This record gives sequence, C-alpha cells and structure tokens, in this order.
Amino acid sequence: MSSPSQTTPPAPDERPNPSGNPRALDDRIVWIDCEMTGLEPTDVLVEIAALVTDFELNVLGEGVQVVIRPDDLGALEGLNPVVQKMHTASGLLEEIQHGVSAAEAERQVLEYVRQWVPVAGKAPLAGNSIATDRRFLAAEMPELDGYLHYRLIDVSSVKELSRRWFPRAWYNAPEKAGGHRALADIRESIAELAYYRDAVFVAPPGPSTDEAREVAARHTADD
Repeated sequence: MSSPSQTTPPAPDERPNPSGNPRALDDRIVWIDCEMTGLEPTDVLVEIAALVTDFELNVLGEGVQVVIRPDDLGALEGLNPVVQKMHTASGLLEEIQHGVSAAEAERQVLEYVRQWVPVAGKAPLAGNSIATDRRFLAAEMPELDGYLHYRLIDVSSVKELSRRWFPRAWYNAPEKAGGHRALADIRESIAELAYYRDAVFVAPPGPSTDEAREVAARHTADD
C-alpha cells in the first residue's frame, strides 16, 4: 500500500520556497525512514517513507510511504519476537502481503524526491540512526542511494550530544508516538531536530565573522 505525494511537479523556477530565502532551493534535505525485518545483513526492507524539507525544515509536498512485499516471504518467518510484536501492533505485518516490490517502492520514492531535488548528489540523507537505513538502501535501492549526497544528517547525534551537554533540553524533548510506521517516524524526526535547533543551537543569525574567528582560534587542533 502506498500514499505517494499528489503534488504536481513544479517548474524549476516555480518550486515553492516557504522560507523566502534563496538558499532554500539548493539546501534541500531528504528524510527517509525504513522498517525492516531486523538489523542483520540477511534482513530486508518491509516499508520505506520519504519527506523532503528545505533547510528551514519546512516539509515540501505530501511525502510518500510504501509497504514492501519481500521477494522471499520466508524473510517473515522466524522474526525476532520484539520485531514481530512491533510490526503486528503497528499493522504493518498484515499489510506486507499486499505490498509492492522493492524496485517499485524505490521508483515511487525517487519520483517524489526528484520533484523537489532535481539534481542528483546534492541533498543529504537525514533521519534517526540513519546510517542503518542507508545500509539497507545501498543493498536494496542502489539508485535511490546513489541519488543522494554521501553526507548524513543524523538527529540521533544531536540528541546524544544534547544528553551530555544540555541535559535539561534532552530530558524535555518532545515525546514520540510514531508507532514504528515510517512516515510518522520521519515527521517526528523533523520535529525533534526543530526542537533541538530552538533549544540548544545558537539563534540565527549566529555569531559575527569576528566572533566566529575568535571562537575558532580557541578550538584549533594542535599540530
């Protein structure tokens, strides 16, 4: 089952720019979340969702979420009890039988991403513990993986640093209730990063050039 974006692809000079900042068109971020049968190399994707934001974290379009039916349904046998309980509670396990192939899911996600990111290799991939998702993308959706920049924006890293440096901000972060469905999890990741941006990052426009240089001078690595 899929819910692809219904947004008509805009012309390059008509792409929405909610922030009004010209940088937004070139600083798109592709958010992806995957649900898998587990985390081992032998496990497979069973759901993928994607949202694109501008650099101000404004969501562009409706996004896309696709349930994937593994080529080998044997992948669903012997699921880890925790994974089985999670995918049963979310309703995903029941939907997998009616899912599409990984290739079709990749096509749908790329169709949405290209509406908002027309040039390959520019937009970084973002999410929570996103390196794990990327490992599965590289294995099962290499065209999508190759379309994205090699850099990652991992909200988990911001969260871990906040836990150490700004524990009150970490403790009061928004609670999650995505229920282990990919699109809901992405929306929560975007909201989480927006929270940390307001709670722990320096407020825009940030330090002046001289102030930044002064800070840099204090933190230059030793030769």
